[in-house]
Amino acid sequence: MGGAPLRWFVMPTYLGDILTSHRARAEADARDPDELAAQAAVRPPPRPFAAALRGGGLSCIAEVKRRSPSKGDLEPDLQPDMVAKEYVTGGASCLSVLTDGPHFGGSAHDLTEARTASGLPTLRKDFTVQEADVVDARLMGADAVLLIVAALDDEELARFHARAAALGLAALVEVHDGEELSRALAAGARLIGVNQRDLRTFEVDQDRACALAARIPSDVVAVAESGIRDPDDARRLAGAGYDAILVGETLVRAPDRAAVLRSLIGYPVSAR
Repeated sequence: MGGAPLRWFVMPTYLGDILTSHRARAEADARDPDELAAQAAVRPPPRPFAAALRGGGLSCIAEVKRRSPSKGDLEPDLQPDMVAKEYVTGGASCLSVLTDGPHFGGSAHDLTEARTASGLPTLRKDFTVQEADVVDARLMGADAVLLIVAALDDEELARFHARAAALGLAALVEVHDGEELSRALAAGARLIGVNQRDLRTFEVDQDRACALAARIPSDVVAVAESGIRDPDDARRLAGAGYDAILVGETLVRAPDRAAVLRSLIGYPVSAR
């Protein structure tokens, strides 16, 4: 494999276990991505995702999420359509919906419900390990797909990114450090998410996103992910030059999701 070694397979980790199971399922999947893409071609066009994140100050990708491997149940009885409407009221620019079932309690149905109820561009938040996963995102109605750099070699990253572009999907390319950022840019990423969560322990490093911000080109849409808890966090990330934040647990657990979301957006975004 080209690119950086797949560190998630070196030692047992939350995400290492998840990726192992996803790759096992992918190996048993005999579907032809080109045939799937032909089916996707007749679907309504995706909504503009990256463009929705720029302009008017710091924006938010609000996440629909029932549980996580590290925190357990967040809201197991969550109704995606109702939560999505609360996010619209709070001023979300886009949605992120977990579709992984075994580890996060999500589904394609969750994505369809949330996207339909909100009218917002929607990211399929899952673990993309084969080209068919990219096309599946388009088939289930997503407007964007997640590509995690540390989970892919350079050839996979470039191929999956190209497939997403051909389908009209935005690709949120997720990185955790400078090396991964360089790989993402080399693959042509125009939408980059910096995840502040450690891959091995799931602990959050609040300085990670700010440390990488200056290395993200100004014409790339920059998103800070994970560990965003309050307006101070949001304001600091806007000051570092992030166009958007992706927020899950803080919003899902909030007693008034719309009010909390409103408190996290609109801060002036500094130039990078």
